[in-house]
Amino acid sequence: MEEIIHARGHEHVTAEHSSTFEVTTDDFLTPAGDCILAIEADRAPADFDPDFIAACQDREATITVTIEAGGHTDSVSGRGDPDLELTNERSLVGRTSEYVDDRTIMNDAPFAAEGFDRDLVAALADGAEATVTITVE
Repeated sequence: MEEIIHARGHEHVTAEHSSTFEVTTDDFLTPAGDCILAIEADRAPADFDPDFIAACQDREATITVTIEAGGHTDSVSGRGDPDLELTNERSLVGRTSEYVDDRTIMNDAPFAAEGFDRDLVAALADGAEATVTITVE
């Protein structure tokens, strides 16, 4: 099962955060947003199919986020959680921790924004169009 989001990078993408990564529907990014990888997302968790959300709420589920931009691709996988709401209308967040809020898409990821491929991050910082594919198994 998968959800696909179209977004774009921004000149302030630095991907330096050590515990989260984020994709947002916002149309701006300040230098302080060091976890944000892409902006102007055409969808947010509140738009996801209820069956997809239910699958993510299984603690045994493997959730993978793949980001493609500027000819570069990278992925990170984490796990689902029964407390995942996926109701946020603005952004989605992957976490290395077990913290859950309405934006959380996965927990226990092995890395966050700082772990993404630097060529991908550079393409996003150049404003490249991005495709974010979220799969749950």
